[in-house]
Amino acid sequence: TLFLVPAAGGPMAFLPGQFNMLTVFGVGEAAISVSSSRREVGPLQHTVRAVGPVTEALCRSGAGDVIGVRGPFGTAWGVDGAATVTGDVVVVAGGIGLAPLRGAIDELVHRPIAGGGRVFVIAGAREPGQIIYDNDLQMWERDGAVVAVTVDMGSPGWSGHVGLVTSLLDEAGFDPATSSALICGPEIMIRFTARALVNRGIDPERIRVSLERNMQCGIGWCGHCQLGPFLLCRDGPILPYAGAVSQLLCERER
Repeated sequence: TLFLVPAAGGPMAFLPGQFNMLTVFGVGEAAISVSSSRREVGPLQHTVRAVGPVTEALCRSGAGDVIGVRGPFGTAWGVDGAATVTGDVVVVAGGIGLAPLRGAIDELVHRPIAGGGRVFVIAGAREPGQIIYDNDLQMWERDGAVVAVTVDMGSPGWSGHVGLVTSLLDEAGFDPATSSALICGPEIMIRFTARALVNRGIDPERIRVSLERNMQCGIGWCGHCQLGPFLLCRDGPILPYAGAVSQLLCERER
């Protein structure tokens, strides 16, 4: 996790779910979601997984290094103070997908939801060593959220659940008739989780997903992020699952 302070000016305003373009000078830039909570005072946080030249260079950055920041860009989860959230909220994250959801979860847990709705956080990882934000998960549970964590493969000493995140939905205890959902993770996980939630009775219009496809400019000009009618830098990354998105999730990334 990178903790960034501005070289000049004040702190950056953002909405949970938005992303920045982070630049390592001489290497390139990459779209990285903001993982800060707006309740936190201090540096802007981005949690990064090293999967390519730019993200590897970001992960090698040390205290005092200077990186470029453009943004914030994109749509948000819709849980900011101006939005009305009612009923239970089911948040499902796979792996590093918990990072774009961290700020939204923190806001949901620490402010009353209309109608007395509860927050359900279901997080999955490939194996126990890849679970992120363990302290946050414990804090959210202490503060009233229902938290469940699962891994695809257990390891010595792991006594928690083993299986896909979808295997935890049936026992989660949310009310599908009034629930909304936020989903972020690998596309295959998003696809199966969204379908499972619809099958449980959640209205597809109340399900939001985060889609990321080869974002290069951050503003929808270059076209590399196009997915059907959407330019995800501009129209996403957060989109309602209902309608075109549910079909486009079946399209292979090219």
